[in-house]
Amino acid sequence: MTGLGEVSFIPGLSVEDPDEIEIQLDHVCKLISKGEMDPGQELPSLPGIQFALESAMIDLDRGGKRILFRSDFTAGKAGILINGLIWMGDRSYMKKQISDKLDQGFRVLKLKVGAMKPEEEVEVVAWIRSEYDSGDLEIRLDANGAWSPEEAPVRMSQFAKFGIHSIEQPIGAGQLQEMAALCSDPVIPVALDEELIGITSSEERHRLMEQIKPAYIILKPGLLGGFSVANEWIQFANQLGADWWVTSALESSVGLNAIAQWTCQLGVSMPQGLGTGMIYSNNIHSPLLMEQNRLWYRPEREWKLQSIIDQ
Repeated sequence: MTGLGEVSFIPGLSVEDPDEIEIQLDHVCKLISKGEMDPGQELPSLPGIQFALESAMIDLDRGGKRILFRSDFTAGKAGILINGLIWMGDRSYMKKQISDKLDQGFRVLKLKVGAMKPEEEVEVVAWIRSEYDSGDLEIRLDANGAWSPEEAPVRMSQFAKFGIHSIEQPIGAGQLQEMAALCSDPVIPVALDEELIGITSSEERHRLMEQIKPAYIILKPGLLGGFSVANEWIQFANQLGADWWVTSALESSVGLNAIAQWTCQLGVSMPQGLGTGMIYSNNIHSPLLMEQNRLWYRPEREWKLQSIIDQ
C-alpha cells in the first residue's frame, strides 16, 4: 500500500531554495525511512515538502487509493465550480481566451493585470463589460504585486467602474502598512495571495490578518505548508469576517486531486481556482476531468501511476 503526495514548487514563489529542494527532499525521506523523523513533523522552512508528506500520510491512512477526503465529489456526484483563468498576452489573444471560456460556460473570470500597458488592460476589461454586465459575469483581477503602493490606488480606481469582484495582491508582499491602507477603504475588495506564503507561525498569521484585514485570502495549500496550515488561515479569516477561496499552484493531477478533495469537503459554494493542472499536455492520467466550468472526479477513470510508484 502506498500513500502518494506531490511537492508543490514554483521557483521565485516557493519558500524552498531551488538549488537545495531535491537534496532536502531526499534527506527528509531518508530520515523517515530510518525512523528518525515523524512524517507529521512541522517543516516551516519546507512548506512544499510538508504538503507532500501530509497528503501522502492521509492517503496512506485511508487505504492508499488516492481518496483522501470522501465527499460527493469523490463519488462523482458533484463538480467543483472554478473560475476561468485568462493568461496574459496581447489584446487579441486575451479576447480569444475570454470568448472561449464564456463559450465553455464560465461565469467567473480571473484576469492577470499589471504586465501590459494600463490602457490596454482597461480596454480589455471594458470590452468584457460591454458584452456582459456584473450580474452575468464576475471579474476577478490578479496583479501579482505588480504595482507600487503609490500606483495601486490609481490602477484600482481605473478598474473599479467595471464592477470588479476583487483584486489579488495589488502590491508586493511584505509591505504590511501599505497593504493595510489599501484594504481599509478599497475601491475594489483586496485579496491576499503571495502575502501568506512564508508566514511560518500561528502568531505571525494571526498578527498579519489583524493588521491588514483583507476582504479575501487565497489559499494555496501546496505553497502554504498543507491542509493544517490552510485550515488555520481559514480560522483567522472567519474571525475577521473575511472570505476565502482555494487555488492550485500548477500541481500535476496528484497534488490537484488532494487539494480538490480537501476543498470540496469544506462545503464551498464560491468558484475556486482549481483549473491550473489542466494546462499540461503530459499530465498524469487520473479521475480528474474538466467539464465546462466544473472540475469533476470520475471514479470510472483509473489512475495511471505505476511509473511514479516504481521510482
